[in-house]
Amino acid sequence: MEYLAVLIAGTLAGTLSGVVGTGASLIMMPILVLAFGPQQAVPVMAVASVMGNLGKVLAWRRQVDWPACAAYCASAVPAAAIGVHTLLELPARLFEVALGLFFLAMIPLRRWLARRSFRFTLGQLALIGAPVGFFTGILVTTGPITVPVFTSYGLERGAFVATEAAASLAVYAAKVATFQGLDALPLSVIANGVFTGSGLMAGAFVSRRILLRMSPPTFRLLIDGLMLVSGVTMLWVAFSPSGV
Repeated sequence: MEYLAVLIAGTLAGTLSGVVGTGASLIMMPILVLAFGPQQAVPVMAVASVMGNLGKVLAWRRQVDWPACAAYCASAVPAAAIGVHTLLELPARLFEVALGLFFLAMIPLRRWLARRSFRFTLGQLALIGAPVGFFTGILVTTGPITVPVFTSYGLERGAFVATEAAASLAVYAAKVATFQGLDALPLSVIANGVFTGSGLMAGAFVSRRILLRMSPPTFRLLIDGLMLVSGVTMLWVAFSPSGV
């Protein structure tokens, strides 16, 4: 029953993530903690995220903005590996508070930038990739950070989902490889991650039909809703008695 619940939740999370571009980890982490325990939940989610993002890339493969993806990954991928090493040394609560406040602040800031037609350049994407990749190595999810990054570059709907997924695929692959190098990825974790990721991949193809019918204004409202939920959730986790 636990595996069935994980599979169903993974499909639903993959569908939501496929519509707004991210958010699967926020849904899956409590379920993975209950199913596999807190120690395995983070590496399991890392493996599952690789598969989930691969599903989104396959579903939207013709709309990936490869120059934007390459610019972002040039700094984000090595920074993610550094973040994993830092994860083993430092508590993550400070980062969670900072990210929670960042997510909430990005709702008005993203709208302000959009009204002024501000667009990131490829060089700016490369600069932003380093801190985002580093935080991704430390925390379970920083997906909502990439939302304003890639939408401020000018990507929306399918192009945004595809490009964000391609970039996240490379970053999470680096995270998984680093876990493996640190002997923190036993075969049981890989198997559970693949099982969870199969649901995320299925959801990515379901979401494509939904997103094709969605108007740009509705998509932007969903993005703001995601930032609000992400910010509140991150602050709640940071200040909860049990911590991370």
